[in-house]
Amino acid sequence: MIKFLVLALLAAIVVSLFSGLFFLNRDQGGSGRMVRALTVRITLSVLLFIVLIVGWRTGAIQPHGVMPSADRPAGGPSN
Repeated sequence: MIKFLVLALLAAIVVSLFSGLFFLNRDQGGSGRMVRALTVRITLSVLLFIVLIVGWRTGAIQPHGVMPSADRPAGGPSN
């Protein structure tokens, strides 16, 4: 469930990014629509960050391959 929420937020961020680009080209930066698209994108990005942190803390999302394992030396081969 949380993975679908993360994907939906990522898709919404990309849509907001391209809508801001569209409004920048269409209005030449003279309207508030581009600022609104930027505000939406920042809000969605913060929400995505919060969802990822909550998912990690509750165990719904498991990190893998990010940190070296305790049984092997850092920077060593991963055999």
